[in-house]
Amino acid sequence: MATTFYNTAALSYNGVTTRSNTVSGEIAETLTVTKTALTDVYTAGSEVTFVLNFVNAGTAAAGDLTVTDDLGAYAVESGLATPLTYVDGSARYFVGGVPQAAPAVTAGPPLVFTGISVPAGGNAAIVYTAAVNEFAPPGEDGSITNAATVTGDAVAAPVTASETISAANEPLLTVTKAVNPANVAPNGELTYTFTVANSGNTAADATDNVTLSDVFTPQLSGLAVELDGSPLSVGSGYTYAGGSFQTVPGVITVPAGSFEQDPATGAWTTTPSTAVLTVTGTV
Repeated sequence: MATTFYNTAALSYNGVTTRSNTVSGEIAETLTVTKTALTDVYTAGSEVTFVLNFVNAGTAAAGDLTVTDDLGAYAVESGLATPLTYVDGSARYFVGGVPQAAPAVTAGPPLVFTGISVPAGGNAAIVYTAAVNEFAPPGEDGSITNAATVTGDAVAAPVTASETISAANEPLLTVTKAVNPANVAPNGELTYTFTVANSGNTAADATDNVTLSDVFTPQLSGLAVELDGSPLSVGSGYTYAGGSFQTVPGVITVPAGSFEQDPATGAWTTTPSTAVLTVTGTV
């Protein structure tokens, strides 16, 4: 990025001062930096790889540079919340595409790389991975803007590059299974309970074709199946043959989860929405 400068002269005579016009110019920065994420979306707990590319258009090497990465920090009541955590040991350093010894790293936050050098007329790159933590906004409009700033004697002014990634808008489903009773006599009645939880910011609707399947061993007979307390019928709600059970695709739907942020710390809490399927039969 070029740095613009301005200059105005003063002329004084006989106690009178007059000023010239103001002229401007630019100090063209020879070092440019770009930042790229290898994925443009994130989910809770996911890892994102970032690439910092340096290009030196000058005739002298740009050495002993320091790169300070804010890991997406943003202001909250207590100070700063940082939604990304550097993955220890993940940094890789290349000059002209050739791997170099790993740079000195301070994990932070902020994340700091020191001792970076870019040859005259050449390029360098730092590749590193960060994990998405509890301070990352999970909602449909959630995003993280991650900025890195380069400083050093070789740059006239700090050079900054940033990248924005967005929360993935999708359902995130898990399923847990329970049995009651745990001990059952022959010809006794048994109930399996399946809880499907959605911690994503988007509902799992009929078009997502959610399907739950299981093979009951021992087989159950005389099935009674309910979804969130409402009965399902064989054929339209589920199929069952030879102990193999499966819901009809799209019968199970689960609303989006809900999210709440602590205004002081910035930490987000997710409350999943659930759908409960029960299958009762005789052993």
